Amino acid sequence: MSQQTRAHLIVSGRVQAVCFRMETQKAAARFGVCGWVRNKRDGSVETVVEGDETDVTSLINWCKTGPPISRVEKVDVSWQEYRGEFDDFSIRY
Repeated sequence: MSQQTRAHLIVSGRVQAVCFRMETQKAAARFGVCGWVRNKRDGSVETVVEGDETDVTSLINWCKTGPPISRVEKVDVSWQEYRGEFDDFSIRY
């Protein structure tokens, strides 16, 4: 098992009104990570994800493509210290 970690992501491009949040939640369940995802007013999507480093990296890589109708232009990732504050992965509004 690799180290537990946390990442903060800002995903830019055509990522709103394309089911990005819902599909991110499904991907998070597949990878077994916890956290949340939400739309930002500037048109980007923000995500905080925690879990095994390998699984967090898998979700980050998924976000670089996103769902089929999205067009991801950029994913900014800030690695943070693991806090263990989430029990699931939710969509925030």
